[in-house]
This record gives sequence, structure tokens and C-alpha cells, in this order.
Amino acid sequence: MGHVLEGILRLPPLLALALVFLLPALEASAFVGVIVPGEIGVILGGVLANQHKLPLAAVLVAGILGAIIGDSIGYWVGLRWGERLLNAIPNRVLKPKHVESAKDSIRRFGGKSVFIGRFTAALHALVPGLAGMSRLHYGRFLAWNAAGGTIWAAGFVVLGYLAGSQYKSIEHYANYIGLALLVAIAIGLFVRHRRRTRSEDGEDEPAVSG
Repeated sequence: MGHVLEGILRLPPLLALALVFLLPALEASAFVGVIVPGEIGVILGGVLANQHKLPLAAVLVAGILGAIIGDSIGYWVGLRWGERLLNAIPNRVLKPKHVESAKDSIRRFGGKSVFIGRFTAALHALVPGLAGMSRLHYGRFLAWNAAGGTIWAAGFVVLGYLAGSQYKSIEHYANYIGLALLVAIAIGLFVRHRRRTRSEDGEDEPAVSG
């Protein structure tokens, strides 16, 4: 894998930018993420931006669009051919426990599972297709897909940009970084909810006259 990554970094800029889009796009749409995680492409895009071979803005746009469009294709593929494709993938490549975990996530969280799955290595190549198979409403799917894809892609691009030539030090921990991003988002939302609740409680309290 190391030789492949080094080869990508030596590609012509436009071809490298195409891979920044394609790797996350193919992850869920063609179940490529079962073998090659899509975050590799966006991390390397950030590295190339750090080396001034690609504009950072272009890498961000390519990574975000790849994530959102790829998951949307995965949804429609799952809706149309999901069961057939799952049955065609050998168990040694696609572990049944991961499929069941993804199905359980969709049953429990509905549209939110699309957002959660984006940051979970074992799920995020499977959840879009399984969401389609489960007939999750596409509007709800798209909203959570756009939110998750934007945060996920931007986060890994920035990590690659900050890491620069030391990208291998984060590549091995990409799965944990994704979970850490999810935890940070959850904590942020919880804190925001608590502040809003306290603010509303304060407004409801009657004024005390002197």
C-alpha cells in the first residue's frame, strides 16, 4: 500500500485531483471502501495541497463532492440491486457481522445512521446501500449524507494538509480519527443543547422584584 500511496503523490495534479474525488465516490457506490478506505484519497489530497501541487480549495471541493455523490449513488444502487450485490461479495471480503451492524444502525437511528456511519470504518461503505435497501426516504438520506460528507471530507483534507510529509503517521490511525471526529461532534452538539436549554429555562423564570 505504501508504494501505491507514493505513486499517487507523484501523479500529475489533475489526475491526483480526480482520485481525490473518485476514491470517496467509489467507496459506497461500488463497495470499494470494503477494500480501500476513501479517506486515503482525501488525506493525500491534503498532502498535495501542503506541497503546493493542488489548491486547498479544489481538494476540499473534490473530496466533499466525491463523498456526497458517491453515497447517493450507493443509496440508489442499494435500492435497485442491493441484495444481489451483497450476496455476490464473498464473506472474506465483506464480513456478515459488519452487514448486520449496519442494518442495526439503520433500524435504530434512521437517517442519523448515514451521518454516524460516515465516521465508522466498518459501516460507511455499507450504510448508503443498506439505507436504499431499507427504503429510507431519499430527502432525509441526502440531508444527513451532505452533512456527514462535508465534515468528514473537510476534516481528513485538513489533517492531510497539516501532516504534510508525515501523512503516514495519520494514515494508520484513520479509523480512530474518524471516530474521534464523531465524538467531538457529539460533544459539541450536547454542549450546544445544554446551553440552549439553560438559556430557555432562564428566560422562563419570573423576574424577582425588589
